[in-house]
Amino acid sequence: MAKPSGSTSIAVREAEHESFYRRLFDRSGFGFAALDGEGRIVDANAVLLRALGVASFSALTTFKAAVSPKDRAILPLAMRAPMAEQSPWEIRLQRADGAEFWVLASFIAPPVNPGEDAPPALIVQIVDIDERKRNALELAERESRWNHALESAGQGVWDHDFARGDLFYSRQWRTIRGLQPDDPIEGNLDAWIDSVHPDDRPHVLAQIARQESGEAPFNVFSYREKHKDGRWIWIESRGAVVEYDDDGKPSRIAGTDTDITERKEAEERLAQMSRRLELALDVSRIGVFEVNLRTGEVRWDDRMIEMYGLTEAPDGTTWERAVHPGDKRKATAKVRDGIFHSRDFSNEFRIIRGDGEIRHIRGRAAPYLDGTGVPRLIGANWDVTDDVLLQEELKHAKELAEAHNDELEAARARIEYTALHDHLTGLPNRRYLDAAIEEAAEAARRSGSRLAVLHIDLDRFKEINDTLGHLAGDEMLIHAAKVLGELKGDGDFVARIGGDEFVFLSSASSGRNLAVLAEAIVEAMRKPVTFNGHICRFGASVGIASQSGAAVDAKQLLVNADLALYRAKNRGRSRHEFFTSDFQAQIIVKKQTADDILSGIEQRRFLPWYQPQFSARTLDMTGVETLARWDHPTRGILTPDTFLKIAEDLDCVAMIDRIVLERSLADFAEWQSMGLGIGKISANVSSKRLHDPELARSLQMLDIPPKSLSFELLESIFLDDCDRTVLENLAEMRRLGIDIEIDDFGTGHASIISLMKLRPRRLKIDRQLVKPVARSPGQRKLVGTIIEIGRSLNIEVVAEGVETAAHVAVMRDLGCDILQGYALARPMPASALPAFVERQEWRANAGSARDLQNEIRRAVTRQSISGR
Repeated sequence: MAKPSGSTSIAVREAEHESFYRRLFDRSGFGFAALDGEGRIVDANAVLLRALGVASFSALTTFKAAVSPKDRAILPLAMRAPMAEQSPWEIRLQRADGAEFWVLASFIAPPVNPGEDAPPALIVQIVDIDERKRNALELAERESRWNHALESAGQGVWDHDFARGDLFYSRQWRTIRGLQPDDPIEGNLDAWIDSVHPDDRPHVLAQIARQESGEAPFNVFSYREKHKDGRWIWIESRGAVVEYDDDGKPSRIAGTDTDITERKEAEERLAQMSRRLELALDVSRIGVFEVNLRTGEVRWDDRMIEMYGLTEAPDGTTWERAVHPGDKRKATAKVRDGIFHSRDFSNEFRIIRGDGEIRHIRGRAAPYLDGTGVPRLIGANWDVTDDVLLQEELKHAKELAEAHNDELEAARARIEYTALHDHLTGLPNRRYLDAAIEEAAEAARRSGSRLAVLHIDLDRFKEINDTLGHLAGDEMLIHAAKVLGELKGDGDFVARIGGDEFVFLSSASSGRNLAVLAEAIVEAMRKPVTFNGHICRFGASVGIASQSGAAVDAKQLLVNADLALYRAKNRGRSRHEFFTSDFQAQIIVKKQTADDILSGIEQRRFLPWYQPQFSARTLDMTGVETLARWDHPTRGILTPDTFLKIAEDLDCVAMIDRIVLERSLADFAEWQSMGLGIGKISANVSSKRLHDPELARSLQMLDIPPKSLSFELLESIFLDDCDRTVLENLAEMRRLGIDIEIDDFGTGHASIISLMKLRPRRLKIDRQLVKPVARSPGQRKLVGTIIEIGRSLNIEVVAEGVETAAHVAVMRDLGCDILQGYALARPMPASALPAFVERQEWRANAGSARDLQNEIRRAVTRQSISGR
C-alpha cells in the first residue's frame, strides 16, 4: 500500500435547509461516508453503497470492517486528526461477498456551520482506482519475472538512453565482466573500446555504428572483452532500437549481453577434432558416404569420388552401377539385410571405376535415425586391392607348397624332432620332458604306482668349459648323455633341460632302487674322460623326489627334485639327496605364514602407509599413494614382498585391499578435518581385482567422497582387450567419482588408443625410466615424449622414483605435473603425516635451484666425457 502525492480539498458551503455533508453526498459522483467518533458509519451515499454491494448504510457497521484485513493496520494513522487533511491513501475495501477492490481514500474533518446540527466526526471520500492499481501491480510483477528470467539465463541487460544521457547496466551485466555493483563503468566509447580484443575492435565499432545510425534496428554480434581478472571472455551482444528522436535517429537502444566463452571454446575444440578426423581420413584414404533412405539422396566425400573414379556427382544409383556384376547380388543383399535389421554390417566387393579399372573395396556401414526421424545410412569404404592381390599370391604359394607335401612332411618331422630334442646330445629337451612327465604322472595316478624324478647337475663342468673351451664342454655333455643313456632302463626317460642339467624319470615299472641308481650315476660321472690328450674329471650331484598313486603331481615332483639337488650341491657335491621332511618343514613355515595372514585379516592388522606426492611446479603436497603394510605381532611392520605371494595363493588379496582402503579413507577424512590440504589418496588395483565382478558392489558399500580417491592400474594389464567385467568396473569407478591412473607407464604395452579408450586421469612414469634422466639426454627426451603424450590427451603425468634433487629439477623442467620419491618423502604411517606436513621438510630436501642446476650440469659433463 502506498500513499500517492497530491491532496484533496472540499469546498464547504453553507445551506439553509440541508446540511453541508448531506448535499455533498447526494451531488457527488464519488463515494462518501460519514463516521462518528468511534469510526462507525452513520451515513453513506449511494455511490459508496453500490461499491460495497449493500442496499443501505444500516448494513454497515464500522468503516474498519469495510476495509480489507490487509490494510486495516494503516487506518489509525490515516484517520488521525493531523493526517486526515493531507494526501489521500491507497487502500483495499472489501465487499459483502468478500471481493476486494482498490480505492483512493481521503479523510476530511467537516466544519461546524452555524444553525446546523453537529456534523459527523469524519467524512471519508473514496475514488475507485481498482483497474489502474491492478494494472500497475501486474506490470511490476511482469517486470520482476522478466528480470529474474534474464538473471537465470545469465544475460546482462544494458540500456543506453542518449536523449537523457542515462546509461544503465544490470547486475548480471557486471557479473559477466567480474565487476562489483559499485565499480565505475566507462561510458565513453573511445575509452571502453580499449577493453575489447584488438582483433575484434574494427568489427565491434562497425556494428555499433550501424545500430546507432539506425541502419540496423536489431543487431546481434559477438566479440572478446577483457574480464576484470585479465582473461578474455566472449560476449554475444543483442541490441534493439526502442526509441527514435524527431529526426528519426535512434535515441534509445537496449539489449542483452551473454557470456558465450564456454560455447566458443567448445566450438574450437569441435573444429580441432573435425580437422584431425579429416586429416586421419585423408591419410588413411578412407572415403565416407551418407544416404537418405527416405529420399535416396546421397552424399560422398572427395575420397569416395576419387576411389570410384567419378567425373560427375553421385546419385542414388551410382554405387550399385559401379559394383562388379559378379559381386552385385551378394553386396546389395548385405546392404538390404543390414538396413532391414537396423544393425552395423561390413561388406567386400569389387567395383569398376569410371576409367574401367577393377578395384577391390571393403566397407562398413550403419543405419540410424537422425534428429528429425529420417532414416539414414552412414559408412566408409577403403581400397584393399593391394591386400587382395597379396592374399592371392599367398594362396598361390600355398598351393605350390601343398604340391610338395612329401617334402613338407619330412621337413615337419625334422622340425618336430628338432623342437623336442637337444641338438648336441640328441636327448629329449625340456619341451619333450614336460609332455613325457605329464603322461607318466597320469599313468602313475591310474595304476597307483610310483614315479621318481632325478635332477642331475654336472659338477666342475664350468671349469672344463672355461679352461679347455666349449668344444671340451660339448664333449663332456655328450659323454654325460651317453652315461645316462646306458643306465636308462625300460620305462625310464632321460632329458637334457639346459646347460649342464639333466632329468632322469624312473617309473615303478622299471623296479629301480633310486639310491642305487643315483649312486651309479654319480660313480659313472666321476670316471675321467680324455679330450685332445687332456684328462678331464667332473662329477654329478643328484636330487631325487618321488610320489605315488593319486598324489603324483608332475610339476611338484620337478620342484621337489630341484630343491633336493640344491641341498646336494650345498652338502659337498658329487652326491645324491632325497626330498625329505626338511623341505616339508619349509612348506609348514609357508603354511604358518598363511595362517598368520588369515589371522591378520580377522584382527585387521593390515594397515596403510603413505608416500606423499607433490606438485612439480610448486612442491605443494597434492596427495598420497597408499601402500599396504602388515603389522605382524612378532615380526613388526612387513612390506608386501613378504606376504603378497602367499596372500595371492590364499585368494585374500581383495580382502586385504578392502581393509587398507577403508582405513585410508578414514585417515583421509581425519586429515580433511585437520585441514592438512591433502587433496587425494591413490591405491593400486591388480588385474585380478579388476576382473572381479564383485568389485563394483564392494566399492558402492564404501563412503568414498567424489574425487578423493584414484585407483592405479598397472600398465602390464592389457588395456586394449578389456572384457565386459573390466569395463563395467571402470564405469562404476567413474560413476563413484574415483579417478583412474596408469601405473608403471613405459614398462608394459598400453597403446595411445587404449589410453584414449580408458581416459585415465593420470599416468605414472615408471621409476626405471626416471632414474637415468639426470645423466642421459636420450632418456630425458624419452620421458619428455611421454609427458607430451599425457598433456595432448589431457592426462596428468606423475613421476615416481624421484630419488635426487636433480630428478626434481629435470622432471619439473620437462613439464611433469606430480613428483613422488625418496628425494621428497619416504613412506610413513598415518600418524606421522601431520607432523611431516607441518615441518615442510621436503622443500629443503629438494635443494635450491642453483644446487639443482649444478648437479645437472655435472651429470651432463660426466656423460660427455664418458662418451668420448
